[in-house]
Amino acid sequence: MTTRSFTILAMDCPAEEAVIRRCLGALVGVTSLSFDLLNQRLTVDHTLASDAPIVDALTDVGMAPEPAARGAEVPRSSGCGSDACEGCAPGASASVPAARAPAARVIASRGTWARLAVAGALAFGAEAAVWAGVRETAALVVAMALASIALGGLPTLRKGLTALRTFTLNINLLMSTAVLGAAALGQWPEAAVVVFLFAVAELIEAYSLERARRAVRSLMTLSPDTASVKGEDGAWRETESARVTAGATVRVRPGERLPLDGVVTAGASSVDQAPITGESVAVAKGVGDTVFAGSINGEGLLEFRTTGGRDDTTLARIVRSVQEAQAQRAPTQRFVDRFAQRYTPAIFGLATLVAVLPPLLFHQPLSVWVSKALVLLVIACPCALVISTPLTIVSGLAVAARRGILVKGGVHLEQGRALTVVALDKTGTITEGRPRLVEVVPLVGTHDEVLRLAASLDAGSDHPVARAVTAAWSGGLDPVEGFAAVPGRGVRGRVGGEAYALGNHRFVEAEGACGPGVEAALRAQEAQGRTAAVLMRGRVALAVLAVADVPRETSVQALRELHALGVRTVLLSGDNQVTAEAIARAVGIDDARGELLPEEKRAAIEALRAEHGSVGMVGDGVNDAPALAAATVGFAMGAAGTDTAMETADVALMRDDLRSLPEFIRLSRRTAAILKQNLALAIGSKAVFFVLALLGVATMWMAVLADMGATLVVVANGLRLVASDGPALLDPHRPAPTASRA
Repeated sequence: MTTRSFTILAMDCPAEEAVIRRCLGALVGVTSLSFDLLNQRLTVDHTLASDAPIVDALTDVGMAPEPAARGAEVPRSSGCGSDACEGCAPGASASVPAARAPAARVIASRGTWARLAVAGALAFGAEAAVWAGVRETAALVVAMALASIALGGLPTLRKGLTALRTFTLNINLLMSTAVLGAAALGQWPEAAVVVFLFAVAELIEAYSLERARRAVRSLMTLSPDTASVKGEDGAWRETESARVTAGATVRVRPGERLPLDGVVTAGASSVDQAPITGESVAVAKGVGDTVFAGSINGEGLLEFRTTGGRDDTTLARIVRSVQEAQAQRAPTQRFVDRFAQRYTPAIFGLATLVAVLPPLLFHQPLSVWVSKALVLLVIACPCALVISTPLTIVSGLAVAARRGILVKGGVHLEQGRALTVVALDKTGTITEGRPRLVEVVPLVGTHDEVLRLAASLDAGSDHPVARAVTAAWSGGLDPVEGFAAVPGRGVRGRVGGEAYALGNHRFVEAEGACGPGVEAALRAQEAQGRTAAVLMRGRVALAVLAVADVPRETSVQALRELHALGVRTVLLSGDNQVTAEAIARAVGIDDARGELLPEEKRAAIEALRAEHGSVGMVGDGVNDAPALAAATVGFAMGAAGTDTAMETADVALMRDDLRSLPEFIRLSRRTAAILKQNLALAIGSKAVFFVLALLGVATMWMAVLADMGATLVVVANGLRLVASDGPALLDPHRPAPTASRA
């Protein structure tokens, strides 16, 4: 089995897709076809000896293909289908490297617009002459109409002929039939105006679609083509980013974009990594910190060691995921596709009956009913329906990506709106994932005295609780003699000649230092879900120190936003029930369930789905994998640079900020609302003009405006997602931050 991808510049409408399905579907050896209309990409699975039969078949129907490299290249043109379009001109290169993709693309040349302007003047001139009293079949009117059709309508007629050859019912065949039918009835001005309006509408539609393509394509232009790499001789040389491998040392000056992922080895700066994580403020970076390709360096010079090549960066994985997501058909899109397959033939049959039955059964004028049938054909194509759905979904995917939310497919974007319950892991999701000293209760001495002693003792231990205690003290440490760790209990040592110990509840009891006051202090801390340790001098308890994995500052706001959206929240944690309930109370979670193993979390998700229907799960993408897989939509928290998390979940929240979750749900609901609006607009406008056509009120050029107008309206409506997304975080020319704000 061989898989090949082709860029086809003339393919950006379901009409072209249908033609290709017809011509390749009959080719022996072709097993499956996959279409990405917005990126004008066709993927073919076949068992043929070579690609030549496929290329020949596509070329024969006017769909000249060019090989497309995955993720490496993007289309040059929107594929308007016009011979005069620079992107579609013979010999034009089909693609350009993504890194050098221009910000804007030429949809049509000046010559194309000039010819259309002349065609429009001739078409409306012929119409004006008829209004002035000249017969529609007069030589002058016919000549003006023919000239207009020749200047502006030949591409449509050629594509209509191709559709006829492949027995494909599409807009080009319907439009060609309408134009030729109008001419046969002697309605020459009508035929000219129809084909002119259709050509103009197609170009405007091409511009609208190109805007959606740019929203996704802008992801590909973020990382620079070259990198300043340190050679073996210590000299810095400009090298193509694609040639830099893992382990190389790269230098980035202030204001420059990072070409690759890596770990900082020298320097300090603030880095704007909004294109990767969606964070609105720059993040301080120093030695040992991870940096991402596409980020903008702030005020300092940074050197970092690369962790992979250009194809292995987080940005490259994001681009691939977004591209793959576009190819997945969302539920609404699948419904529309099935509807369109039955709708167009049904309308063609209806138009035939309208043209034939009244004259045969009721002796009505043939020309009148043929004219009505032609109007029906013009408004019959479901382009508005079929184009608007993937365009709206891709707009939503692009908006999510620029906000640091990586959605694996349109199906997940649509499912997000229906979430009624969201389950959340505790560690690393609700909390920071690392313990901190949150309270010191002195029993003997002052706060600073007992904390200095505790930090001095714990400095020799690598236990997470010990590290939290040591990190909380910023002063000098006392020297400790005879340090010893007591497994499962705590540490011992001598400070200033006296014996001290620091440990848990069992250690205190074993040392005989557990009195009523200590017991009360320990119970108070444990009731809050904290880990408590007691500092002792001999059998005297000096202080109780409480350590906890504290909630993130953003968690409370995120939970509040989820509740405002009507979403119920559940905490699923491996910690004990007391700790789980304490954290749930602190952040406002509705239900807390502790002491759960990974498989028990999965079972809890399945039970929630059985009770509530659509359930989301937020975790770290590794130990929460069973629960993430069982959820309707699985969310990986803080997935930037983490392959496992990005692969496990349906949606990857690229930054450690739970507020991305309600943001995703709001985006999903808005996308769904626009999809519904587009369906109503497309179907409603056609229903109105069907009635007007049967009543004889609508003319053919009015039908063109109705059909293409509806398409343009739903396209523009779908693009509102991108247009209203605020500042373009993905703008390659966005200025770098000048000072650290983190």
